[in-house]
Amino acid sequence: MRLRLATWNVNSVRLRAEQVARFVDEQAPDVLCLQEIKCQEGEFPRQAFIDMGLPHLRIAGQKGWHGVAIASRLPIEDAPTLNACREGHARCVSAKVAGVEIQNFYIPAGGDVPDRALNPKFDHKLDFYATLARELARRDRKDPLIVTGDLNVAPGENDVWSHKQMSKIVSHTPIELEAMAALKASLDFIDLPREATPEPEKLFSWWSYRAADFRKSNRGLRLDHILASPGLRAAAFATGKAESRVHDTVREWERPSDHAPVTADLLL
Repeated sequence: MRLRLATWNVNSVRLRAEQVARFVDEQAPDVLCLQEIKCQEGEFPRQAFIDMGLPHLRIAGQKGWHGVAIASRLPIEDAPTLNACREGHARCVSAKVAGVEIQNFYIPAGGDVPDRALNPKFDHKLDFYATLARELARRDRKDPLIVTGDLNVAPGENDVWSHKQMSKIVSHTPIELEAMAALKASLDFIDLPREATPEPEKLFSWWSYRAADFRKSNRGLRLDHILASPGLRAAAFATGKAESRVHDTVREWERPSDHAPVTADLLL
């Protein structure tokens, strides 16, 4: 069976429920991982997701901020949540679908100053990464596991519009790249979007609202990720290549999120 997984920092699920429905109708994800839902669990628009054909839900909500959710066409089983947030924010939700464990994260952005001593938000981000990498290193590489979400690091030179200019900006500083590399190495994760779009092609999933025309300026970053454990390699490359893409046309829709959805297909 094909399992299509999508991740999307929706930047308010209630505000963009209609856009989510349009995306689901056009791309038919079996599992949709959302970040920044910006509502408490009781405020989540459950009926809208039932109407979309994604009735199976796991939600970790928070008033006005953060919040993550998993919506599935297929039944969901419980999975242990890798709660790496020292501040107690709603930044992780987990589920098992069709035998695949899914860990959906909204990792802290880290503020504006890339200095752990001067900026507690940046320290929190790096602590989150370190905690998560330690937890994942204990897992079995053969387990079918997906780590996904808005991980708030653009890890490669071609994941940013300008490596030189971004190297001193939070999201692409050397210490953050090291943290992301350690996370990937913790279980030898496969970066599915980058496998599908190899270097040196540019690949972005986020564009600032500040640009009047995001395509013309194209100052993007790849902040949204789908990482697969080695146990899913055969499923990810069943067609001979990784099937994954950024749906950047969604960024053109009226009143969009600043993030575009990313999908990956597994043949289980």
